[in-house]
Parts: sequence; C-alpha cells; structure tokens
Amino acid sequence: MTAIMHHTLYDGRRIAFRLTPGAGPCLVFLPGYMSDMSGGKATALFAEAEARGRACLLLDYSGCGQSGGDFAEGMLSKWRDEVLALVESYVAGPVLLVGSSMGGWLMLLVAEHLKHRLAGLVGIAPAPDFTRWGYSEAQRAALAAGETIYEDNPYGPEPTPTHPGFFADAECHLRLDGAIGIACPVRLLHGKQDADVPWEISLRLKDALASAEVQVTLVEDGDHRLSRPGDIDRLKAIVAEFYG
Repeated sequence: MTAIMHHTLYDGRRIAFRLTPGAGPCLVFLPGYMSDMSGGKATALFAEAEARGRACLLLDYSGCGQSGGDFAEGMLSKWRDEVLALVESYVAGPVLLVGSSMGGWLMLLVAEHLKHRLAGLVGIAPAPDFTRWGYSEAQRAALAAGETIYEDNPYGPEPTPTHPGFFADAECHLRLDGAIGIACPVRLLHGKQDADVPWEISLRLKDALASAEVQVTLVEDGDHRLSRPGDIDRLKAIVAEFYG
C-alpha cells in the first residue's frame, strides 16, 4: 500500500491520506464515526484499486487515525470540507463516493457539492440523521445542553463519546425528512442483523434520493460492519459495476 501523505488546510489542520493513481472514477472512501482509513473495508478497496489500476483515495478525518486535531472538535461540516479539499487538490475527473455508517451520511453532504463530478454513491450501512433516531430524548437533551454523552462501545474497550459540538452541527445536516437532490446511480448495502443502524434506514434513504437508479442490497445474516470475506467480496462486486 502506498505511503501516508498529509495535506495541510488553510487553518493548519493536517489531514492524513493515501492515494493511488489510475483509471477513473476515483473511489473516495469515507470511514465511519471514530474510524479511519486502516479499517478492513477501506484497505480491501484500496488494494483492489491498486491491483486493477483504478484511482483510489483514503483519508483520516481530523482528530482520527493519523490526522492532526482533537476528535472532540470534530463535526460533519469540518470533515465534509476536508474531503472536498482533498478531492479538489488530488483528484481529476469523476468521483465514486463510498461511505460506511456515518460515512454514508457524510457521503451525502460531500455529494451535494460534487454533483457534476459524481459517478455514483455506495453506502455501507449508511447512517444519515443518526443523531435523531440513534439517541434517546434524554441523550438529545443532554447534548443540546452542552454535555458530552458516552455509550458502550462494542468494538473497543473505551466508551464512545458524542460531543455537543458534533451534535449541534449534525442538527444542521439532517436529510431523511426531505428530498435529497442527488441523481447519480446509488447502491446501498445493509445487514439485516445490524444492531447499530436499522436496515430500514437504507430504505428511507432510497425513498428520499432523487436518483432513479437506487439499488438496496440486504444481507440476511449481515451485521453492522459487513467486513467478513463474503461481505467484502460483495462490496467489491458492487464497486466493480461502476467500472464497466
């Protein structure tokens, strides 16, 4: 895999990324909440791109992985702008956005700014609006009051924090209750045994999108991560559809 590089934004944020050149569209992978570009799906897609001579961009949001910054200051707006800055600086031509979990929400926000360059979207257990349906009213009230909340983390020893700044910003980016003016081809992949993001969210997203070409694939025994070998093969096959 290619070496990690860093891009410095106007305010000094240093964003870590990996880029392999090749034929387009360039696949841009957007990790989930508190995840980074070292995850299994990201690295599998990057390796596949390298092997097949396709362009691919991975990145760590500020405060995550090998990027600079404090996670407590992270928010969708900042991370969207980081993705757009990297695309503008390093990617020529069409873009294929692949978003996992929260990355599936961020994918929509990025796509709204790249409409003329979109080859397609691939959402893996996409989680748009999770600050609405994913938290209790008590949790939402605490966040709105400026408190940080913590939840059990099934993927690591430390609890998962949600900071009030992230919550306040996210409230400005809710998408599921209105029309989403994205018309490119969209593929959504979701496990029916997902304990974190209900698979019905992908159906709501399908209905909200303006695209006439949205396909939802439900994996009967699939969990949230969808990172088993068979899940990865299915994801690769979906991505391959965009390369003819």
